[in-house]
Amino acid sequence: MRLFIFTCLLVLITGLFASCNKFAKIQKSTDYDYKLTMADEYFEKHKYQFAQQLYEELFPILKGTPKFEVLYYKYAYCFYNDGLYKEAANLFKGYMEVFPNSDKSEEIDYMRAYCFYKISPKLELEQMSTLKAIGMMQTFINTHPSSNKVSEATNIIDKLREKLELKEFRSAKLYFNIGEFRAAAIAFGNLLNNYPESKNGDEYNLMELKSYFQFAKLSVVTKQEERFEKVVTEYDNFVDRFPDSKLLNEAENLKTASINQIKNIKYEQVTSSSKR
Repeated sequence: MRLFIFTCLLVLITGLFASCNKFAKIQKSTDYDYKLTMADEYFEKHKYQFAQQLYEELFPILKGTPKFEVLYYKYAYCFYNDGLYKEAANLFKGYMEVFPNSDKSEEIDYMRAYCFYKISPKLELEQMSTLKAIGMMQTFINTHPSSNKVSEATNIIDKLREKLELKEFRSAKLYFNIGEFRAAAIAFGNLLNNYPESKNGDEYNLMELKSYFQFAKLSVVTKQEERFEKVVTEYDNFVDRFPDSKLLNEAENLKTASINQIKNIKYEQVTSSSKR
C-alpha cells in the first residue's frame, strides 16, 4: 500500500515538474504566435494561472494589434475563473475603456456588475460592494433593456436588497433588545420606508409601535402623554397601511394601552391640581 502511494506521488511530482519545465520553455520563447497559441490552449484547458501569465507577457507585444482585444478579454476571464473577482471587475472596466465599441460590451457590462455581486460580503460586514452591485446591475438594465440577462440582473438586485433588508432588521432589533427604544422606533420606521414592498412590512410597523410604546413608558412624566399619543397616531398609520394584517390585534392592544395611559396621566394631573 505504501509502495502504491509512493509511486502515485512520484508520478504526480514528475508530471508537475515536466509541466512546469514545459511552461518555462514557452515563457522563454520569442515566437509570439506560438506563445499566444499556448496561452489560448491553457485557457481552454482551464489552466488559468498559466494562461494569465502568458497573456500578461504578451500585453506589450500585441497592444495595438487586432489580436489584442481577444487577449484582453481572455486575460480578464482568467482572473474571474480563478475567483479573483475584484481584479476581474477592474479588468472588465479596463476592457470597456480600451474597447468602448466592442460587440461584447453587453456581456462585459454584466460581468463587471456580476463580479461585485460575487464579492458581496457576509451579512455582518460592511456592505459597500453589495450597494455597488445593486447600482451596477440597475445601470446594466437601464443600458441594455432588451438583454436576455435583464431577468437575471433583476433577480440579483432583489436578492441583494433582501440581504440589506435583513441587515437593517437585525440592527433595528438589536436596538430594541438592548432597550434603546427611540433608536429602535426610528430604525424600524426607516426599514419600512426603505423597503415599502417587503412581505414583512407589517412586522416592521408593529415593532415600530412597540418601540414607541416602550419609549413612552420609560420617559419622564412630563413627556409621557405626547409620546403615548405618538403610539396612537402610529397605530392609525398601521391600520391604513395594513388593514388586513394578522398583527392588527396586537397593534390595537398597544393603542388601547396607550389611551389608558393617557387617561391615567390626565387623571393624575387633575387630581394634583385639585389638591393645591
